[in-house]
Amino acid sequence: MNEINLPIDLLRAFVTVIDLGGHTRAAEVLNRSQPAVSLQMKRLEDLLEKKLMVFEGRLLKLTEDGEALAVYARQLLRLNDEAVAKLLARHAHGTLRIGLPTDFAVAFLQEAISDFIRERHLVDVEIVCGLSRDILDRLHRNELDIVVGLLGAEANPYLVRAWEEQPIWAGSRLNDVRRLQPVPLAAHPEGCEYRRRMFAALRSAGRAWRVAYTNPEIGGLQKAVSVGLGVTALTRKTLLPDMVVLTAEDGFPPLETIRIGLFYKHALLTTAGLQLVNCLIASLDDAAGPAPR
Repeated sequence: MNEINLPIDLLRAFVTVIDLGGHTRAAEVLNRSQPAVSLQMKRLEDLLEKKLMVFEGRLLKLTEDGEALAVYARQLLRLNDEAVAKLLARHAHGTLRIGLPTDFAVAFLQEAISDFIRERHLVDVEIVCGLSRDILDRLHRNELDIVVGLLGAEANPYLVRAWEEQPIWAGSRLNDVRRLQPVPLAAHPEGCEYRRRMFAALRSAGRAWRVAYTNPEIGGLQKAVSVGLGVTALTRKTLLPDMVVLTAEDGFPPLETIRIGLFYKHALLTTAGLQLVNCLIASLDDAAGPAPR
């Protein structure tokens, strides 16, 4: 069997076209002509014998094969650029804008970022916390450099790595509301993946519910659950001592697994961003336990 080697320059052109939304902008960044970038895309497709992207009007769309390759391409480019930065002793500096989700445990991510800052005095970090949907939208608009967020059903071309997490039902240990009808829920605002999963699980069990408390911050939901205003879906990292895990025996069926993703635009990533990405990947790998999918 003849092995196929994917040239880094073709992968870089491919990812740059995705990140900048077209061949013309990618050509400017890569210091090549637009026809040259188009030829690189054709060479990559010919090499893999797959159609990777299509244009619907002026909008670039990745095919299913293109989405799959994009994930691998970003990882290969990260390793390539990490090796080059290490060997050429490129120093990290500048400002990084990081988006972290309020609908997921972020304490360990903030600790990883804090450790990163202490070791790199020339790097400033700006952290924005919000719903995954909102911070991912800001990444698309180039208002953030790196985002950790929950994956929705829709494809995201800037995904680099993904991890799975099993959410659990949580209620108050002191104020039992599990038998109330309809079930009072404490939830993030519309658009949250946990919210969607709670609705779907209760619907499958034939249980009625109402949203009794809404807050975009995880701390607000934890407080609401602790005092018995409602039940909610959390990860075990955000379960507090005054909460109890609710199971199918309590009338709460298992929740659909969530996927946590790391997103960035490689074409716009600095050496500092590359180094922080490596720190975040290590932190998420440790938190996930088993090998990531």
